[in-house]
Amino acid sequence: MINEAMKNYGNNRSVIRDLFEFGNQRKAVVGADNVFDFSLGNPNVAAPADVNATMIELLNTKNDIYLHGYTSAQGDAACREAIVKDLNSRFGTDFRKDNLYMTCGAAASLKIILTALYTPGDEVVVFTPFFPEYRVFIETSGAKCVACATDPDTLQIDFDNLRAALNENTKAVIVNSPNNPSGVVYTEENIIRLGKLLEEKSQEYGHAIYLITDEPYRELVYDGIEVPFVTKYYRDTVVCYSYSKSLALPGERIGYVLVPDEITDARDVYVAVCGAGRALGYVCAPSLMQHVLEKCTGQVSDINEYREKRDLIYNALTEMGFKCVHPDGAFYLFVKSPIENANAFSEAAKQFNLLLVPADSFGTPGYVRIAYCVATDMIRRSLPAFEKLAACYKEELGK
Repeated sequence: MINEAMKNYGNNRSVIRDLFEFGNQRKAVVGADNVFDFSLGNPNVAAPADVNATMIELLNTKNDIYLHGYTSAQGDAACREAIVKDLNSRFGTDFRKDNLYMTCGAAASLKIILTALYTPGDEVVVFTPFFPEYRVFIETSGAKCVACATDPDTLQIDFDNLRAALNENTKAVIVNSPNNPSGVVYTEENIIRLGKLLEEKSQEYGHAIYLITDEPYRELVYDGIEVPFVTKYYRDTVVCYSYSKSLALPGERIGYVLVPDEITDARDVYVAVCGAGRALGYVCAPSLMQHVLEKCTGQVSDINEYREKRDLIYNALTEMGFKCVHPDGAFYLFVKSPIENANAFSEAAKQFNLLLVPADSFGTPGYVRIAYCVATDMIRRSLPAFEKLAACYKEELGK
């Protein structure tokens, strides 16, 4: 016998990955330059120059055991010290290296903290639209995923909906800001309101409701927008972070879980994180990347290049009549489908070799996600295809 739940996840792959693989197949038929693949959040902006230079320096000067050997299970001490020093200097916090557990990216961070904290019967609230793998991570950790709709016009938190979603079984709320797939940044006002509501409900239910912040896009914000650092606003906050986006290193799989001292049962939570990392086989994140972070933490890829891509595609598509909330961060457009069935719209886009991700699995039917972290030239070359697609829905877009 095999695990039927795992078989089901394998048979029902991520729609994002399916589109990506379809794009590879189409490229073999019509040529790579003729396929406009906006499916995968795979940054094409270069990593900061110091990252590659540091790798070269380490490879030339350090021995193999230092570079490629095991670190401590929770991560190299010097790496963790460098990260908390950077966080403390930027956010006025007082974290210690022992608040950090190094991971294989944000996905591993989320899976570890959910496994550490939750048991069958617990509920975890996520705000729509949300990254589809949240549901997988939550359900395979034994908890129930509860989707809470945001304001349809702004995609900010709808507090009436949130109050209705919370109950005595709620053990966590996940916040992803800047948001994948919308690029929305939750306002400081809303983070303050969220913290106050969770404090109220934690007291009412007699247990902590942890706020898990998924922050791989924290530094990717534009136009002077600031992302509230949530531990400053709500005591029971645990941070999941990845350098995949800030340093444009998605394939290197490096991130962390941050468990602040002030959270409820902090020591037990951190020990449970270590235990979950062990149980999941996630001990010792990639060693070379930990040594790189010791030298490069706090750096960020070229934000101006992302901003140029955002402005190019947002302005062009809205001029064509497509509607979407203006993205203040990350590198996605969340576009309202001109027809109710976004899957049908996504299929129609394929005839022009446009790969747009339908958002049903993001908890918000009727939208598609466009990942604009692609070559700027590809965006420009895709615009005639978008114009042809818009022409197919001229009447709907005019409403």
